[in-house]
Amino acid sequence: MAPARRRVLLLTDGAMDAHAAPGHPERPERLRAVADGVADGATAAGADLVTEAAHPAAEDDLLRIHSQWHLRRLDDAAASGGGWIDADTYLAPDSMAAARLAAGATVRAALAVAAGEADVAFAVVRPPGHHASHEHSAGFCLLNNIALAAARLRAVGLAQRIAILDWDVHHGDGTQAIFDADPELLYASTHQSPLYPGTGDVAERGRGAAEGTKLNVPLAPGAGDRELATAWRETLLPAVEAFRPEAILLSAGYDAHRDDPLAHLMVSEEGYREVATGIGVLAAGLSLPGVAVTLEGGYDLPALRASAAATVGGLLYGIGSGSGEPS
Repeated sequence: MAPARRRVLLLTDGAMDAHAAPGHPERPERLRAVADGVADGATAAGADLVTEAAHPAAEDDLLRIHSQWHLRRLDDAAASGGGWIDADTYLAPDSMAAARLAAGATVRAALAVAAGEADVAFAVVRPPGHHASHEHSAGFCLLNNIALAAARLRAVGLAQRIAILDWDVHHGDGTQAIFDADPELLYASTHQSPLYPGTGDVAERGRGAAEGTKLNVPLAPGAGDRELATAWRETLLPAVEAFRPEAILLSAGYDAHRDDPLAHLMVSEEGYREVATGIGVLAAGLSLPGVAVTLEGGYDLPALRASAAATVGGLLYGIGSGSGEPS
C-alpha cells in the first residue's frame, strides 16, 4: 500500500492586514508572500495543503504568558487610536485584533502538529512575536506568539518538554526571557551580532535549574549558509536531540536572507532548506509527529516567498528521511 501523503497546514487571515503603519517594513504584503511560499513548498514536495483561517487566541491562553495589566494597556492604547510603543513598534486601532489572530494561529499550528493532523503547520502571521515578553512589547512584536503556543501545549497535556528553535536574524530576547528559568523549555537561536536587541551572547544559558537550556550562537555580519548550517548541525541540533523534547516549535524569521534590507547576514533560501531538513530529520528521529512554524521577521518579499518554500520543503524531506519513509 502506498504511504500516506504528507500534510501541510497553512494558517493565516487577511484581517491581520489591519495592523499597518505607512512606510513600516513590517507590512501586510508579507503575509501573501509567505503564504504563497508555503503553498509552493507543499506543491513541490507532493504534499497535501490545507488552508485554515486563523481564530483569535482565547483570553486564558494569553494570560498564561502575558499579564492582565499588559493586555489591558495594549487594548486601551489601540482603542484610543493607537500610537508608537517605541521607535520601531506601533499600534494601529485594530492591531490587537490582529495580534490575537496571530497568537491564535500559532497556538493552533502547535496543537495541530501535536495531534498528528499535519506534518508541518505554518502560522503565517503578523505582527511577529519573539521580542515580546511578559509585560513588554518591542521590536515590531506585541504578543509572544510562540511562547503562547508552548504554554497551550502544556496546558492541554500534549507536551511538557518543548524546544523552541529561532533562526531570525534578531535574537528572540522576549522568548528567552519568558522561559529563562524554565528547565523544560529549550530555546536555541542563531542571530546576527552585533544587532538589535543586543542580547543572545553565548554566555546566556538560562538561570538556576534551567542553566544549559538556553543556547545562542551569534553570527558575525557577512555570515551565510555555511555558518548558519554549521551552527545548527554541530551545536544546536545535537543539543535539541539530547534534550529529547516532546514538541518542536520553529520561530521562522527570514531577515537573515542576503536580500533583506534590515540586517547584514548572507543566508540564501538554500541555507534555510538545509537547516529545515536537519530539523525534520531530528523530529522524525525523536518520533515527533512534525514541526509547527510561526512567522517572525523578514522584509524582502521575493526572499520571503522563496525561503518559506524552502523551509516547508526541507522540513518535509527531513521528516520523510528521518522516519525512513518516502518524503
